[in-house]
Amino acid sequence: MSAAQGQDFADAADTSASSVSYSFGANRLVKKVEAFTISELFAAYGPILWDEGRHKENVKSFLGEIDEIFLNKRFSTFSQETLDDLIGTLRERGNSNATINRKMAALSKLLRKACKMGDIYSLPEFRRQKERSGRIRFLEIDEEERLFAEIRLRSEHYWQLAVFLVDTGARLGEATGLHWNDVHDGTATFWLTKSGRSRTVPLTERVREILRSMEREKSGPFGKIKQYQFRAVWHEAKGAIGLGTDMELVPHCLRHTCASRLVRGGVDIRRVQMWLGHQTLQMTMRYSHLATHDLDVCVPILERAVAGKPPITKARSSGK
Repeated sequence: MSAAQGQDFADAADTSASSVSYSFGANRLVKKVEAFTISELFAAYGPILWDEGRHKENVKSFLGEIDEIFLNKRFSTFSQETLDDLIGTLRERGNSNATINRKMAALSKLLRKACKMGDIYSLPEFRRQKERSGRIRFLEIDEEERLFAEIRLRSEHYWQLAVFLVDTGARLGEATGLHWNDVHDGTATFWLTKSGRSRTVPLTERVREILRSMEREKSGPFGKIKQYQFRAVWHEAKGAIGLGTDMELVPHCLRHTCASRLVRGGVDIRRVQMWLGHQTLQMTMRYSHLATHDLDVCVPILERAVAGKPPITKARSSGK
């Protein structure tokens, strides 16, 4: 979205902000509906609606991005047109329907609470976007090199995060929630996970080198990075290498890439499950089709059976 479009979008939101609603009872004024920004509403109702933890941090990031799209404008009503424009803008930024659904779920919950409290008086209909199962998108080595080079041109810190994500398979929220005392002896421990269970993974040499080169700020290696800002740079970088229309190429692909490289390299599915922190093996089995070379050993066995030959057995040790 261009700067001019962004201003038009903000002006549209601001138009509703300038309207004031009154309700009357017994011929007297009893209520005035004021205007609020998304951030102000989150500050007021976030502690009530969401428990502390990773999920709340994700919600805060989602709503922060939405507030940024609105240019921090205040409003007292939220029209269907405003919602449709918001969804369109998120899609232009490379958000998948699944991601849009998560962001709209957070926004809907916040607005419904604000409406009940009398802070806004009109809500749109939130329709769930159709999600595609689709293929698992991951980066080949040449794609990673080109994409990461463009990210590095824009931000050294964002490039460091991208390398960390692809070599650890961490989710974006897990990486930004990492503290320095979670990194030791060549490993990283993630506490703020989707499953609520911590996990520890060893680090590659290039990740170790990156972490050694960074100043140890209290917030952690990537604690100061805003997820929506990283995604914006990611979107710019993929556009620069000619992949701007690839809607499946989102930052979460780095996690898919890590998993695909482990499976392709011969790591068994159970270990990949532990590495990624999946609660069920079914989630990890999405990558099993990449391990086709593991099935090659089955062909000689089948061929010998058809030929009427006995199966190949390993010679037993004589113990001498």
